[in-house]
Amino acid sequence: MTSQKNKDGLADIKALENILDTCKLDLTAIDEVWPNLYIGNVEIAQNRNALKKMGFTHILNAAHSKQGSIGDQSYYGNAFVYYGIPAEDSSKFDLSAHFRPATDFIHKALKKKNGKVLVHCIMGVSRSSTLVLAYLMLHHHLTLRGAIQKVIQKRAIYPNRNFLLLLLELDTQLQRKRMLCPIL
Repeated sequence: MTSQKNKDGLADIKALENILDTCKLDLTAIDEVWPNLYIGNVEIAQNRNALKKMGFTHILNAAHSKQGSIGDQSYYGNAFVYYGIPAEDSSKFDLSAHFRPATDFIHKALKKKNGKVLVHCIMGVSRSSTLVLAYLMLHHHLTLRGAIQKVIQKRAIYPNRNFLLLLLELDTQLQRKRMLCPIL
């Protein structure tokens, strides 16, 4: 049974990677992927003056305390509300443990008047995009495929296979909940 589940999971991941591969955008420093929600890289995240000029109010760092990623509340001062997740972009890191707190942080920030959120990691491709996809699934009721299709219209992303598997598990849980309670 487990080997069939693994085969199905790999097939699902391959299908998601095929969708991701349809994105023809070049990777840039920062892109708005949902109204007032941006995915960016560490270079833009560490440019406080640029962030102020762009009107950001909240920073979610998915590579908190990682080499090359400066940033915490003291770095950003009072200009931004900061939230850091010390995530590893690896096949073993359980980013799903951070889905709810990270997506709640994004949601609360976007509900504020003039709320504008940057979610970043080092490249702005895997960790940060995984959290944004989880946000769209949890707070806007998109399926994983729908969330990916929405984001790749605006930014080149490529969550690692482990993160795709975690997102597939979330997608399955959310679909089950919606079947049991259609108003969700």
